Amino acid sequence: MSIATLKPDPMAEDADYGVDWAERFEGASAYLKRRPLAPATWAQLQEDIEAAPYRMPPGTTAVAVTGSLRLAPAFVVGAAFRMVTGADLAVVQRGQLWSSAEPYETPLQPAVDEHVLDLGPDLAVAIAVATDPAQDVLDFLTEQQIPVSRLLVLRPPGGAKDNSIPDAATANALAVGIREHLRRACRAHPAIHLFQAGPMGLSLLLGNRWNRLRPTTVYEDVNAQQVYEKAFVIDA
Repeated sequence: MSIATLKPDPMAEDADYGVDWAERFEGASAYLKRRPLAPATWAQLQEDIEAAPYRMPPGTTAVAVTGSLRLAPAFVVGAAFRMVTGADLAVVQRGQLWSSAEPYETPLQPAVDEHVLDLGPDLAVAIAVATDPAQDVLDFLTEQQIPVSRLLVLRPPGGAKDNSIPDAATANALAVGIREHLRRACRAHPAIHLFQAGPMGLSLLLGNRWNRLRPTTVYEDVNAQQVYEKAFVIDA
């Protein structure tokens, strides 16, 4: 599967299914492209991504993802091919192949901080892997009055840093650890609001395992005054 939102994908011609949005994102360069350019919308992009499993050849059990995409689209690609559908996903991350089929020994339990907001019934979650977005997320939640009762900030055990996940096995172990923690944490909440700061490959693998949770609003960092923008809503 080829998905290009930041720049053209040279592998697109070899793909069984392609999503080419490089000209439908605003910004003069790949570094600046963070949101769809009107009249294009996040909902249209989600529709194109979620069509992918139905465009794969019959019997497909492994999907390689190529192209260029930020965290929210990567998460939705993973969710479109969720593990419960039987498809393995793989993407190149910093020269390594990160595959959902890569074995790991045990789930990696994240370190967790909790912030109480009492703005509503939902749960906010910040994945703090490459850096810690907690303050930006807290500012956004309060300024926009997002209806959440608390924010959970989930970090790798060694803390947030740009090399905190060295390989696919660690990424899979952390994705499972995050999911298992959130399955317990979300029981009292009707919905989840998700913010991410980490490798694109982790977003893909986390989306691939995002099941038995709650309907989830996925936000993208658009580097604007309010920092975040609502991108997608997925069932979980």
